[in-house]
Amino acid sequence: MYEYAIAWEWLAFAIRWLHVVTAIAWIGSSFYFIALDLGLVKRPHLPPGAYGEEWQVHGGGFYHIQKYLVAPANMPEHLVWFKWESYATWLSGFALLCVVYYGGADLFLIDRHVLDISQPVAIGLSVASLALGWLVYDLLCKSPLGRNIWGLMLVLYVALVAMAWGYTQVFTGRAAFLHLGAFTATIMSANVFMIIIPNQKIVVADLIAGRTPDPKYGFIAKQRSLHNNYLTLPVIFFMLSNHYPLAFGTAFNWIIAALVFLMGVTIRHWFNTTHARKGRPTWTWIATLVLFILIMWLSTVPKALTGESQAALPAASQRFAANAHFPAAKDVVQSRCSMCHAAEPVWEGIVRPPKGVKLEEDAEIATHAREIYLQAGRSHAMPPGNVTEITPEERQVLTAWFESAISQEKTQ
Repeated sequence: MYEYAIAWEWLAFAIRWLHVVTAIAWIGSSFYFIALDLGLVKRPHLPPGAYGEEWQVHGGGFYHIQKYLVAPANMPEHLVWFKWESYATWLSGFALLCVVYYGGADLFLIDRHVLDISQPVAIGLSVASLALGWLVYDLLCKSPLGRNIWGLMLVLYVALVAMAWGYTQVFTGRAAFLHLGAFTATIMSANVFMIIIPNQKIVVADLIAGRTPDPKYGFIAKQRSLHNNYLTLPVIFFMLSNHYPLAFGTAFNWIIAALVFLMGVTIRHWFNTTHARKGRPTWTWIATLVLFILIMWLSTVPKALTGESQAALPAASQRFAANAHFPAAKDVVQSRCSMCHAAEPVWEGIVRPPKGVKLEEDAEIATHAREIYLQAGRSHAMPPGNVTEITPEERQVLTAWFESAISQEKTQ
C-alpha cells in the first residue's frame, strides 16, 4: 500500500509536468500566431493570393513571413502542422484529471455537503459535462447565431457563467474551478481537432487535386481561433486556482469565475489591439485591475455581505500560540486536520502530510496559523470536501483565533 501510494503520487507529478510542458507549447504557438496574424502588413509586391507579410528578428536572424488567406497556388514541399501541441495538452490534462480527481474522488471531487453522490456518479457527471459542453458549443457555432461574431460570444459567455454556477452546485470548490478550466480547454482543443485541422486538410487536398479551395473553410477556422484566443487566459487561471483557496473555496466562487472570463477578454483585447498596430488601449488594464480588486473583495466575504469582520494577514506566527483563543482552535485542528497533517497520517491513502504541513504540536499549529485561517476559516478549501465534518461553528473558532491575535498585535 505504501509503495502504491508513492508510485501514484509520482505518476500524478509526471503527468502534471507533461501537461505544463505541452500547455506551454500550445499556448506559446497560439499566442505567436495571433500576434503574427494581427501584425501582417499588406504591400504591393506580394504574390497572388497573399494577404500580408511581416519581417521579424529573433535568435540572431531575420524571418520573412507571408500569409495566404486561402492557400498558395501550389502545395509547398514542406508543410508544418501545429496540432500535436493542442492534442497532447488535452490528453495529459484529462489524464491528470483521472489520476487526481477521479482516483481521489472522495477527497478532491465530492463534497457531500454540496451534493451527496457516489464516486461513479460524480465521475460520470464530470465526463458528461465535458462532452456535452463541446456538443452544445459546436451547435451554437453552426447555427444562424454563429454568423454574428459578438452575439455568439455573448451567448457563450452566459453559458460559461451558467456552467461555473452549475459546477459549484455539484463538486468541491477546487474541483468546480478545475472542471471549468477543463470544460473550456475541451472546447478549445476540440476546435483544433474537429474543425481547424480538418478544414485545413480539405484545403490541402484541394491544392493537391488542382482545385481552388473554398474560402469558407478559412472563415470557420478563423472564428474558432478567435474563441480560443479569448479563452486561453481564463483556462490558465482555473488550472492554477487549486493552489489559491480564496478563489475557489468561498461562497462567491462562481461569480469570481465569471469575472475571470471578463479579465481574459480585457487582457487579450490589449494585446490584440497592440499587435494590430491600432494603439495601446490602457483602459483595458484599468478595467482588469478593477475586476481583480472586485474578485479580491468577493473572496474575503466582507462584512457588508456576511456580517463578519475582516483582518489583515500576519507576517509572523509565534504570537498565535499565546492567544486566549488558541486552546479552542487547537482542539479543532487536532480533531479535524491532524489525521492527515501528521508525521504519520492515519487517513487511508495518505502516507505523507499534504505539502509537508504537520499540525500536531502547538508550534506547528501556530506556524501555520495563516494557512489555517485562509483554508479552513475564511474559506472551505480544507478539509477537502469537508471529509472530517468540520462545522460552521468550528470554522468560526479558527477565524476568531486568528483575528483576535491580529487585533491584539495592533493594540500593543
